This record gives sequence, structure tokens and C-alpha cells, in this order.
Amino acid sequence: MTNGRTMDALTRQAPAERFDAVSALRALIADRPYAPGDRLPPERELIVSLGISRATLRKALDALEREGAIWRHVGKGTFVAGQTDGRPAGGLGMLSRSLTPVRMMRARLCIEPAIAREAAINASEAAIVGIRRAQDRARTAQSWRAYEAQDDALHRAIAEATDNILLLSLFDQLNQVRRAVAWDAVVRVSDRPPAEHPSFAEHDRIAAAIAARDPTAAQDAMRRHIGSVSARLFGEV
Repeated sequence: MTNGRTMDALTRQAPAERFDAVSALRALIADRPYAPGDRLPPERELIVSLGISRATLRKALDALEREGAIWRHVGKGTFVAGQTDGRPAGGLGMLSRSLTPVRMMRARLCIEPAIAREAAINASEAAIVGIRRAQDRARTAQSWRAYEAQDDALHRAIAEATDNILLLSLFDQLNQVRRAVAWDAVVRVSDRPPAEHPSFAEHDRIAAAIAARDPTAAQDAMRRHIGSVSARLFGEV
């Protein structure tokens, strides 16, 4: 039987174990080194090489995914994302310095509605669950930074639901540029999104259309959402 003192010790150790697992994963990605788009070893190999439990590994992977350091594709594995500071390197970095926020949003209007349409056609049940999970996390975010991370995760879950690796790669590149272009352009007047934040209802309509397998409605809902975001943040579409 475990006594109270032992339980207290286990409770104190759990956060440290998760922290160490996140640090170990970061070191593994940096030391190999992996390039954006490279796939990490399967979970069973990471469990052995890092000496941690499956539950601890999955919590660490969740943490890195929220940071934008990795992304996961159901049935295909875990992949290294681009830079996590919102400023892509190389050609994408040069491109981001040549774009205004409004032109960046117009590029999103060209691409993301079509991605939503493909998601409505091809999404698996697991992909729809992932979209709903990201929706819930965005709605309950306690800060704008947390909200933006979950908003990223939601839009990426929609791209993943297309089951088209080329569209997913295109989204990832677009999203890296979006982060860089909008890095200093948005001024927030509150600590977190208000309960009536328009994007919540807009996300609901997109997710509902995808779940209903309605490609026209999904495309239209995404177009309206991005147009609404652009109008709110930059005053133009």
C-alpha cells in the first residue's frame, strides 16, 4: 500500500518528469539534427531511447505540438515543424519580409477555403475529433498567446483532414509566413479572447460543415472566417 508521504513524492516528481521529457525531445530534435518535415521515430522507439512511459511521452509530444515544434498526422507519425519563433528562415523568411499583412490574408483567402472544402470531402472520423478538440482548446484559452497556438492547431487540423500531404505542406509554409508577417502587426486590448469573440462562432460553422461532409458550406465558412479576421485585425480584406 502506498502511504501519504510516498504519494506526495510521486506528485512532486510528475511535473519534473514531464519537463525532462520535453527537454529530452527538444535535445533529440536539435542533436540529430532533424529538418522541418522529417519524421520522428515511432513512439515505441522514443519510449525506449528516452526511458519514459508512454503517458509521459504523449504529454511531452502534446507540449511540443502546442509550441509548434512538431506536428502529428494520424496514422503517419510525428513530424518536425519549422522554426517556433514565428520567423521562418531562408526563402520563406525573405518572402515574409516582402508581404504586407493584408496581402498575406488575401493569400489565405485563396488557399484555406479550398483546404476546408477538401477536408469536408476527405476527413476521417478521427480527423473530425481532432478538429473538435482544437476548437474546445481555443475556446477555453486563458491568454491570447494560448488562443493563437490553439487557433493554429485548429487550422492545421483542418489541413490534416484533407488527407493530402501536399496541401498540408502548403498550409505549413503559408502558416510560417503568416506568423512572421503578423508578428508585430496585431495589438490586443485584453488579456484573453472574450466569450463573444467572433472567431468562436466562425470556427463552429467551419467544423460543422466539415463534419456534415458539406464541401460548399465548409469552403464558404472558411472564406467568411478569414475575411472577418482580416477586417477585424487590419481593417481590410
